[in-house]
Amino acid sequence: MNGYYKAELIRGPAREGRPWKTVEDVELATLSWVYWHNHERLHGYLDDVPPAEFEETFYARARTDQPLVEIQ
Repeated sequence: MNGYYKAELIRGPAREGRPWKTVEDVELATLSWVYWHNHERLHGYLDDVPPAEFEETFYARARTDQPLVEIQ
């Protein structure tokens, strides 16, 4: 993940026009990148669904597909 982050944010096209002057600049850019990576990026292995949406659907389905167990 570190290499991917560096390639995308630090050395990649997102850097053009936005030089990092302080540690806070990199931290804010990191937060923005993590949000995009988890909530907006379409993931090919997940049928072009963002990872957060896929995970939410997965766990919602897992909760409703299980039969209720009665304790006596």
